[in-house]
This record gives sequence, structure tokens and C-alpha cells, in this order.
Amino acid sequence: MIWRILDVWISPKHYQGLIIKDLVFDGVPVRVHWPQTSPAENRRGVMYFHGGIALFGTMRAFERTCCYIAHQSESVVVNVNFRLAPEHLYPTPALDCRTAAIHFLKHAKEYGVDPNRIAIGGDSGGGTIAAAVCQQLVARKDLPRVRAQFLVYPFLQAVDFNLPSYQQNRSIPLLFRKRAVKHGFKYLTGKMINVDGIIKGAHVSADIWLKHRKWISADNIPEEFKGRGYVPAVPPPFSEKLHELCKRGFETMFSPLLAEDNIICQLPETFILTFEYDLIRDDGLLYKKRLEDNGVPVTWHHLQDGFHGITVSFGLGPFEFPAARKCLQHVADFLKGI
Repeated sequence: MIWRILDVWISPKHYQGLIIKDLVFDGVPVRVHWPQTSPAENRRGVMYFHGGIALFGTMRAFERTCCYIAHQSESVVVNVNFRLAPEHLYPTPALDCRTAAIHFLKHAKEYGVDPNRIAIGGDSGGGTIAAAVCQQLVARKDLPRVRAQFLVYPFLQAVDFNLPSYQQNRSIPLLFRKRAVKHGFKYLTGKMINVDGIIKGAHVSADIWLKHRKWISADNIPEEFKGRGYVPAVPPPFSEKLHELCKRGFETMFSPLLAEDNIICQLPETFILTFEYDLIRDDGLLYKKRLEDNGVPVTWHHLQDGFHGITVSFGLGPFEFPAARKCLQHVADFLKGI
């Protein structure tokens, strides 16, 4: 509840030189940001899905982020106000985002956007949704192909919560391990459950471990990320009860890292940003490897001086962390290149 109150308290910052309108894309509220200058041709378009584990966050709270990206990259940026759990459980938030993305791809020219230059992305849980939506859209041959995806410290898998970063950063704000897993499964199930067994891995069957171990393993994490007290975990006894409660968490809409190679290889050029002191840093590292192994071009930035959720501080004057602006500038620079 307190995070929803803070979302309202945090005031947006509008940039001069932008035209901003609240619209509805096939039933989904959005806020569209256009640069005022008249381009010689249709602009690139950007779909932004905000973070918050689909429990927190609002269009308003991420307005500063979207204004900055629109201004710096000279793009038309769509900030999507998708519905939140627990009022609207998984996969409703992701389906809202997919609906908005399909509308934008179909009607891009009506918004002054080149349909072949549309990027989809977001931060944290919004990055999860962006990755999942991009995977689902590869099968839509009736739509323009998504030009790029950008994922800022995304959560991408619900299999292994003992990867190096999950151990090293388990007590670093703003994303503590136990709280993150608890909120993630509240989005999934609508319930606040005891997650101690899930953190240990008791919800994962032998078949799932066997199938996904080649993708989700500390063996795929570069050695320089395995310090700071990392100890390989021993899987606990399997719990059928936990598995039944959590099994939808292995769907690719919730865990995009589990998608098959025949989907991954069709994904567009990708930007991934990770922070050293982020609980879910290794999700981004593992997805980077999977994409590159499947021939997808990846631009990766890793910031040593950041932690999860830091971009929320952007535009808050003395409360802004330097890495927040650096992060968003990397996103804008990537978008300018597509």
C-alpha cells in the first residue's frame, strides 16, 4: 500500500518541447509523448512498461522516465498504464501491455511513427513483460516486426533464486530476496505465501531442473560475478504442494528466460542493462548469453554503482542517484541507433 501512495506523491516532470496526450489503445489507458519538432519522416516509436512487479507503479510515477527518453532519443514514447495485481492477477497486466503493443504496431502511422522502428521495453517487472510480449509477437506475421527490445534490470525466471546475485544481493535495497519472491508470487497467485521453500528451490521438479539447467545455471555466469560470498546451493527435496502452487511461474509470460530456442532466435536486437548490486542481475546476464548464443545482437551495459529500482530516483533533485541518469541515457542512446 505504501508504494502505491508514494506513486501518487512522486510528481512527474514534464520537458519543454513535448506534446503529451492521454489516450486509450483498445481499452488500455496510455500516455503518449511526441517531440514538438516536425521530423522529415515518421519517428521511431517506443512502448514503455513500468516496473513494480505488476503490483506497484503507475503511469504517473514513471512519467519523468518517459519524458526523458522521448526528449533525449527524439522518439514517440507510449507509457502504458496497465492494470495491477492483486486486483488483476497474472497474466492480466502482461495481456494489457500486449494489447497496447499490438494496437501501436497496427496504427503506428496514425501517431506519426514508422511501424518498422518500434522498440518495446521497460524496467524490472516491466522488463519481464516486455521480454514476454516480444516473444509472443514473433509469431504475429500480420504485424510489423518489433525493431528492438530494451530491458532494464529485468526479472526473467522463477526457477533458481540462488544464483550468485540472488545470494550476494539478498539484503540490498530496494529489492530484498525474500520480499521480492513473496511479491512475485503474490502477483502470480493472489496470495501472500511462505516462500522459504521456494527460495531454496523446493518448487522445482527434477524434470524442470533437467530441462532448464542448461540455460539457468551459475556455470553460465562469468567468473567475475561469482565473488562476494557466493556458494553453490544444494537443491532441497521436491515439494509437490509448492510446485502446484507455483507452476504457472514456469510459463514464459512470467519467466521469459524459459522460452525455447526457436523463439529466442527470432527476437529483435536487444539492449540489456544490469547493476552490480541488484538481486536479479544474473537474470539479465543469463538472457544476454541465451540471446547471443542464438545469434541475436545484444547491447549490454553493466553499471557498478547501481542497485535495483534506482531509476525511480531520476528527476528527484538531491534524491537522484547518478547511476539513474546514466542508465536512462544509455537507453536513449541505444534507441537513437535504431
